[in-house]
Amino acid sequence: GGEMKTLQKIALVLTIIGALNWGMVGLFEIDIVASLFNGSDSIISRIIYIIIAIAGIINIGLLFDTSDRK
Repeated sequence: GGEMKTLQKIALVLTIIGALNWGMVGLFEIDIVASLFNGSDSIISRIIYIIIAIAGIINIGLLFDTSDRK
């Protein structure tokens, strides 16, 4: 249904944010999430990392999504 598409879009945005954050870590040793939320060990940062991980798992479904095929 349409609600899954919305969930997947949100998950995709979160996954992209996570990927960009890792890119910043790799290039500049800057963790944006940690910078914004009192370090990578803070509970808020850890929750955000977990949410991004869940978003990545949700996006695994995109690999198997055949609903767009004619």
